[in-house]
Amino acid sequence: MKRLLPLFALLLLFGGGMARAATPLPGDSIYQLTVQLTDQNGRQQPLAARRGRPQLVTMFYTSCQMVCPMIIDSLRLTRNALDPAGRGKIDLLAVSFDPARDDIATLHAYAGKRNLDPRIWTLARAEPAQVRQLSGVLGLQYRRLPDGEFNHSSELILLDAEGRIAARTTVIGRLDPAFVKAVNETAAAP
Repeated sequence: MKRLLPLFALLLLFGGGMARAATPLPGDSIYQLTVQLTDQNGRQQPLAARRGRPQLVTMFYTSCQMVCPMIIDSLRLTRNALDPAGRGKIDLLAVSFDPARDDIATLHAYAGKRNLDPRIWTLARAEPAQVRQLSGVLGLQYRRLPDGEFNHSSELILLDAEGRIAARTTVIGRLDPAFVKAVNETAAAP
């Protein structure tokens, strides 16, 4: 019996992660989408691979000169305003509206230019149909203009660890204290 206790403890320790992966996603999780993301370093993974950690999510495009830099700055401001314990529990994801121009090299260069730490930030692209699906589920609208630019929603969206939308803000260019509070609460949740 004494020999079985360490084995049982190991099973509990390592089996816990497998149980979570086997747990069905909530019906309102955006991770239900079969979107394949490619990040600024060329790594491919399904959107659902982000399950397990809260996310601050937005959509943008790198050639945008006005609003998108403010969106990225707003993500940075929000993360920096979090309680120190919560800051390390939140990942940042920005998915491009413009996969035709935002290839891996362009996303990588943008991350470098904006000093976006790859341990925290993921700039990603997906196939156009998947970009449309993701934007629809997030409630973000966009349309390509004749000059190649985009008219689009500007929002930050908080996903809980299961991929459910927990909060959102349209405040861009400055902090939204109510949104920061919601992010802190989500990061503190078990």
